[in-house]
This record gives sequence, structure tokens and C-alpha cells, in this order.
Amino acid sequence: METFGERLHAAVAKRGPLCVGIDPHASLLARWGLSDDIAGLERFALTVVEALADRVAVLKPQSAFFERFGSRGIAVLESTIRQSREAGALVLLDVKRGDIGSTMAAYASAYLDPASTLRSDAITVSPYLGVGSLRPAFDLAAANGAGVFVLALTSNPEGPAVQHAVTPSGATVAQTVIDEIAQVNAGATPLGSLGLVVGATIGETGHDLANVNGPLLAPGLGAQGATPADLRAVFGESLHNVLPSYSREVLSAGPSITELRAATSRVLDDCRAALG
Repeated sequence: METFGERLHAAVAKRGPLCVGIDPHASLLARWGLSDDIAGLERFALTVVEALADRVAVLKPQSAFFERFGSRGIAVLESTIRQSREAGALVLLDVKRGDIGSTMAAYASAYLDPASTLRSDAITVSPYLGVGSLRPAFDLAAANGAGVFVLALTSNPEGPAVQHAVTPSGATVAQTVIDEIAQVNAGATPLGSLGLVVGATIGETGHDLANVNGPLLAPGLGAQGATPADLRAVFGESLHNVLPSYSREVLSAGPSITELRAATSRVLDDCRAALG
């Protein structure tokens, strides 16, 4: 069984270093001329899948925008995940779950168990109940060739109050998270299956990402203000492991499939140039 790190490495080599979000929030539905209801949600999500799932390495549905429509929204999310994977894209489900014990195990089962209708290639999680609390997700991911992306240095203005706080060891909270993920990924080739989420807008922070040996998801490109040229300042020598992530910059080109593909090609070219 291939690990997620192996599959991601192969997908990026074949399709290029790009993750595109599927974020059907109300303003984007309106921009596309769609109603803010289950019909609009379904049309939006499946148009993105039709346009991009056979050409980008990773698609990243934001679960919240599907959950707000209840069980029918979850049904659309299930279909979106299934069709994306069938077309060859890896699916990173953006759920940012984080809990302890049996609850964390249940979240992991919902998204990483092959028997689940929400089964994805990877998920996002929050480590702020302690990285050790995420062990059920790490273990299930490892057992099923899946991945987990852990929030480390986020671009929201509230983030540094927690992430840059200094622990008794003298390291920041974020550096402690980074170092714990690096320990789990140690020795994996060509890439570990545990990744980190590091915002592309944060600039140089003094944190050391050199030993992570896993994918570094970089949201915040495009509409949030960061450009591919900013990635070097954030990631330094770890640039080769960066997975740039765009949402609105690409999605605003819809509902035309041709325009969605053209926007994707443009940002992918920019990312390839920046990442060398």
C-alpha cells in the first residue's frame, strides 16, 4: 500500500504543485449566478470537479460550506469527494478537527476509514489540545495510506497570540508542533504523510521547517494577498515541499469550465516558477 506521502509526491510530479479549494460560500455562489441553496451548492461543486479533478494534484473541499446545508449538503460533499478521487485528484478535506480520545478517533474514522462515504486522502486538524491528542488520526491515516495536515502557523491575525507563545522549553507553541510532526515523519521517503499548514501571508517568522520531511500546505495565495514570490520568505530551504493552495483566485473564474481551467493554468505556472 502506498503512503499518502508517496501518492502526493507522484501527483505533484505528474500534475504540478497546486491545491485548489472548493469553497462554495454564498458570495461565490452569487458571483456564479447560482442560488444559495442545495441546488446551487451541487452545481458549484460538481462544476469545479468537472473542470479540475482530472488536472490538479489536490482538491480541497471546505467541509463547513457543505455542512451548513445539513444532511443534503453532506450528500453533495460525499459526491464531490468520490468524483474528485475517481478523476485522479487527491482530496484534502478541510475539516480542522481536533479533540481527545474516542471523539478524535470518531472524527478520524469519519474521514479516513475506507468504509466511510466521506473517506478522503487527507484531512486538516487542529493541534491545540496537544499534538498527542491527534494520535488516533495519525494512526488511522498510517493504516490506510492517508495523510493529515496539522495547523502550525496560520495567517489569521489572532493566530500569533497562541502560535508564537513561548513554552517552558523556550520554543514557541508552533515550533513545538513543527518538531513533533518532524519526529513522526523522520526517515520517510520520498515524503512523510503528516503535513503542516503554514499561511503564505505570514512572511519570515523565524520558525524552522527544515526537518519536517512532509508536505507544507500554503493557503492564502491570491485573494488573501500572498503571491508565489512570497513563498521563499516563508519557507526558505523547505520550498521544495510546499503545496501552494488557491481558492477564490481560481474559483472566481467560474462558472465557465474553460475559464476555471485557464485560471488554474495561470496560477500553476506562477507556482512552478516560484518553486523552481
